[in-house]
Amino acid sequence: MSSTTAPRGMARLHMLANPGRFMRISGVVLPWITAAALATLAIGMVWGLWLSPPDWQQGETVRIMYVHVPMAWLAMGAYTGLVALAVSSLVWRHPLADVAAREISPIGAMVTAMCLATGSLWGRPMWGTWWVWDARLTSVLVLFFLWVGHAALTRAFDDPDRGARMGAILALIGAVNIPIVKFSVDWWNTLHQPASVTRLDSPGLHVDILYPLLVNALGFTLAFLALALAATRAGLMERRVRALQLAAARKAEPQ
Repeated sequence: MSSTTAPRGMARLHMLANPGRFMRISGVVLPWITAAALATLAIGMVWGLWLSPPDWQQGETVRIMYVHVPMAWLAMGAYTGLVALAVSSLVWRHPLADVAAREISPIGAMVTAMCLATGSLWGRPMWGTWWVWDARLTSVLVLFFLWVGHAALTRAFDDPDRGARMGAILALIGAVNIPIVKFSVDWWNTLHQPASVTRLDSPGLHVDILYPLLVNALGFTLAFLALALAATRAGLMERRVRALQLAAARKAEPQ
């Protein structure tokens, strides 16, 4: 890469991270993403919960998978995005990355909590217990604590920039847990079933179950994106209001 190409690429990155440009673009696309999420979830839920057949082994319990599996994918994928935002914050000091990371962490915690809750609902009839200290379950619980810790840490300081830096460091430290969550069923002898959709050879699910699962995964992903965009927009507006209030307070101070 030439010396002129790198600065141009960085300039484009800074342009995309401009809060004003983000507000304009997100204001246009957010209604469309929200509508697409609602429509996709409506189709996926009807298809998965009513029209798809029961599994030959799990019976009707398999329907929990249409929520549990997308939540698990989102919990890991969103945390990977949080790590990318942390790198952008620490390396390039993008203010948009700080705001986005701060606002998506409660959403990520909610998604991971839903993953754990639906997993427990599935585990009760299949394993005979609500919870076991299985490698997969324990690592997902750690992921939930990382999300909650990031949300709390970024809000624990009066200085938002300091909170953003501390949150970014925590996000980077927690990145080591993502491969543990992903490969725990391969590295250790666990009760949790191995990957059945993302196998390289062939999916382990019948198409009558696989297709509605993928539709629901797309719907939940679009819903997460819509929530993240809306929350980031609210965070940027909150920061703008705070800046205006501080400027007005300084102007009102006696000289």
